[in-house]
Amino acid sequence: MRRIGVLTSGGDAPGMNAAIRAVVRYAIYRNIDVIGINKGYKGLIENDMCDMNLSSVADIIHRGGTILGTDRCEEFKTDEGFAKALDNIKYRDIKGLIVIGGDGSFLGARKLSQAGIPTIGIPGTIDNDLAYTEYTLGFNTAMNTILDAVGKIRDNSSSHERTNIIEVMGRHCGDLALYSGLAGGAEVVVIPEAPIDIDTICETIMRGNTRGKKHSIIMLSEGSGNAYGLKDEITKRIKVNIRCTVLGYIQRGGTPSAYDRLLGSKMGAKGVELLVDGISNVVLGTKDGKLFHQDIEEALKIEKQFDYETYELTKILSI
Repeated sequence: MRRIGVLTSGGDAPGMNAAIRAVVRYAIYRNIDVIGINKGYKGLIENDMCDMNLSSVADIIHRGGTILGTDRCEEFKTDEGFAKALDNIKYRDIKGLIVIGGDGSFLGARKLSQAGIPTIGIPGTIDNDLAYTEYTLGFNTAMNTILDAVGKIRDNSSSHERTNIIEVMGRHCGDLALYSGLAGGAEVVVIPEAPIDIDTICETIMRGNTRGKKHSIIMLSEGSGNAYGLKDEITKRIKVNIRCTVLGYIQRGGTPSAYDRLLGSKMGAKGVELLVDGISNVVLGTKDGKLFHQDIEEALKIEKQFDYETYELTKILSI
């Protein structure tokens, strides 16, 4: 294992830079050269790569996003594009690859593994939608970014006696809305895994109004609709002052939390260690606070289990 490559793919997530830094520095510690691949799989196809050294990753652990850039590369899915990527891997004499990204990125990593390229996957996605691991890199920071916004919005809604609908990311997985909803004291959480009817939402709002509560927070996952559509449905049924906030890409940015810096650092170093030990074609994950690795094929087959216990708690505590 003389030379390895590292890339970030798909949506960016806070903590990716911490992982890149750990990959580079731990590899150099083990006398391994590192190639940084720019713009994800697109960089593999276009041979857009650079040698990395200690200075390449100086002062990046606290930065959001990814210094390598990222892209969603449809060409990589084609036979021609994939062949170009393999040719460039061979040309650059890359003996192992570390891929940091979400489920789409892992599908690409699996494809490379099947082609004989030793590959390690690090889960980097704010949605926390990879079923095999408890937490993904970037989820903790994104949740805290949401909570910061919730606090500011709550101040405003309290002053003006409003209901606020806050729309957060999560097309297929409602973890961001669920956990930030509980931590932020939301009265209603609307997520794809547990559909809720409009009448129930209205009843919750009116129940609060009856006991003198003049403001409320509805946490909405984007996979369950959009904030303005939900506002229209509610105001058709009850008379209430509603404002909408769509947090959008603000959730992807910002300084990574201490947790995501630690997780990225540990996973980056562990990925290199596994390659050195001859272990590849696996993805890293967390369970009970500890790292583990699992065959990439098996990890992608696991279905996400919804946390009904936490969801029920949000309803109980919103009475």
